[in-house]
Amino acid sequence: MSRIASFVKYTIMIILAIVSIIPIFWMISGASRPYEELFKYSNSFNIHLFVPVHPTLQNFKDVIFNERNPFLTYIGNTLFVASIVTALVLLINAMSAFAFAKLRFRGKAVVFALFMSAMIIPGEVTLVPNYLLMHNFGWLDSYKALIIPSMLSVFGIFLLRQFFAEIPDEILEAAKIDGASMPRTFLRIVLPATVPPLITLGLMTFLGNWDSYLWPLIVINDDKKQMIQVAIAAFSSAEGTDWSKILAASTISTVPILIIFLFLQRYYIQGITMSGVKG
Repeated sequence: MSRIASFVKYTIMIILAIVSIIPIFWMISGASRPYEELFKYSNSFNIHLFVPVHPTLQNFKDVIFNERNPFLTYIGNTLFVASIVTALVLLINAMSAFAFAKLRFRGKAVVFALFMSAMIIPGEVTLVPNYLLMHNFGWLDSYKALIIPSMLSVFGIFLLRQFFAEIPDEILEAAKIDGASMPRTFLRIVLPATVPPLITLGLMTFLGNWDSYLWPLIVINDDKKQMIQVAIAAFSSAEGTDWSKILAASTISTVPILIIFLFLQRYYIQGITMSGVKG
């Protein structure tokens, strides 16, 4: 019976993996086709649906060396903003989560409840107030408008608090008796014990900022400062949509995420498993 169950389990996993990989494979295949060939075989299920008849790298060249839309500049902009936001989120949210988990202060339960209630507010509801706030600060068309509003993650505080709460108080008391200050205890004992959830939160934050489209579109007008998802959408206009270039740009933008995930997937899976979060 266990063999049958294992066979069924692995069969389902293989099917799900194939279903997940097919769109990615088709994206790469479409990026390697001339535009005239892109939809030629879409109505029939044969090998040419996934394998180009006349493979070419011209789409990638047109995207990378496009003077009107310098794609490498957009990748650099997005990498800079996503990295800064991720670092700030890990630092600020880790300190906040540690305070909610281990420190005692008046009104802690009420403040934490208010933080958690913010999770039910859709991001679209806060777009106009945030835009007006950025306008009043004079931060429109600058990276401050992308970085500062994204520094705090309510979900990140909740995630890290669950791990910090599991650290025995005796360890913190022993560090205090040995003369370690609270910041030193936090840096030397607490953070090293919570590497998997930190990497999990870091990957989620980085991916969220890498894929961000609506907020950069609203607050950034200078093309030289624009983010990668807005740049990909720029290949679609009133004159038409160049799907070959969109697929090539999407393929290029996927590479950094895949590289990061391949190196950190062990910690990411461990953090998700330990937290009990299903995604």
